[in-house]
Amino acid sequence: MFRRILIANRGEVVARVLRTCRRLGVEVVVVHSEADRDAPYVQEADEAICIGPAPAARSYLDRLALIHAARRAGCSAVHPGWGFLSEDALFAELCRQHGLTFVGPPPGAMRVMGRKLSAKAAARAAGLEVIPGSEGALESAAHAREVADRTGYPVILKANAGGGGRGMRVVRAPGEVEEAFSLATAEAQAAFGEAALYLERYVEGGRHIEVQVLADAYGRAVHLGERECSVQRKHQKLLEESPSPALTDEVRAAAGERCARLAAQIGYQGAGTVEMLLDEGGTLRFMEMNCRLQVEHTITEARFGLDLVEAQLRVAANEPLPFTQADLRPQGHAIEVRLNAEDPADGFRPAPGTLTRWAAPEGVRVDTHVRAGYAVPPFYDSLLAKVIAHAPDRATCIARLQAALGALEVEGVPTTRPLFQAVLDSPAFLEGRYDTRAIPGWRS
Repeated sequence: MFRRILIANRGEVVARVLRTCRRLGVEVVVVHSEADRDAPYVQEADEAICIGPAPAARSYLDRLALIHAARRAGCSAVHPGWGFLSEDALFAELCRQHGLTFVGPPPGAMRVMGRKLSAKAAARAAGLEVIPGSEGALESAAHAREVADRTGYPVILKANAGGGGRGMRVVRAPGEVEEAFSLATAEAQAAFGEAALYLERYVEGGRHIEVQVLADAYGRAVHLGERECSVQRKHQKLLEESPSPALTDEVRAAAGERCARLAAQIGYQGAGTVEMLLDEGGTLRFMEMNCRLQVEHTITEARFGLDLVEAQLRVAANEPLPFTQADLRPQGHAIEVRLNAEDPADGFRPAPGTLTRWAAPEGVRVDTHVRAGYAVPPFYDSLLAKVIAHAPDRATCIARLQAALGALEVEGVPTTRPLFQAVLDSPAFLEGRYDTRAIPGWRS
């Protein structure tokens, strides 16, 4: 195990990774921008280093500043967390060039899965179904029209280097192709520095399912079940649950086996997530692979009784996985909600400000970096906390989470709590019949 690591991230991510490191006896160096100077975890770390002003481009996304901080502080490894540079192959390569272990997959695996077309080819080779569409990058709007006519409308144009909903355009009729191609190309170039697009059939009413995988440096890979992430707004997840109420045991087992095979075949190392879409015909189809730990890893931990950050660290330290697939036995049901400083009644308007009161509820897991008096900065993601309930069955889990949200004491800024209370109380969610088209129980 490493003696001293740097966490190249901020907020709840740092608090979460730091907690595992404390339990393992690993010293922690945290970095912070000028805006995060007074964050609680800054005082809790063994060492804290300011790496720049508030804008992320001049602090948390400054690769060389992060590497310099890690070297100066005597770290042997860098944990990127999730978000920021966690899936940046160049950052991973620079870490290794400077004698630092990057707690994540090898740069080669990240590059394969970071481009959607090569990722789809790897998924096919592992036996996963993919969404019908173009086999390669689209050469022009005319080429896009040809593929769309063959695939059948509606279709969606996507950036090969895309993510976060950018560089995407839905096309419902042939006359819309040219404008959509032009807009998506420009957006992809501006967001990712690469204009290449591909096309897929647009699945309406699909369900977003993801499978957690773990792989070591010796070619062994396992899966840890699936998570349902269909409660979304503008392609951004709001609530996740495990297991999915939409999958049969047979589909679940087959998907897990193929996702683990995918990880092994591409030489993956560490924790990763294979994202899929359950279409209207009941087929799970590969979308992409996130080469990092996900925000929602907590519900997998709850069901499997594992610490996935610890697993990341041990694999990065070249330890073999200490279990086989047969050893992994999930228990019960788990749900996570992301409590953000946003006003859902006002179009999810971000609401920076000072928390005048904060008291976490009992009986559930709460991952957070905030406390009363914390000033929510306007520069970053507005996540305040993740609230995670685990129970023997889904109905009890929903009731437990609803009670916890009611007991949560938070004042000073509006939050997304009312949204989740409405979702958990809605017939659509209670009966497990929801999809990505709308937030169940929420009409604003």
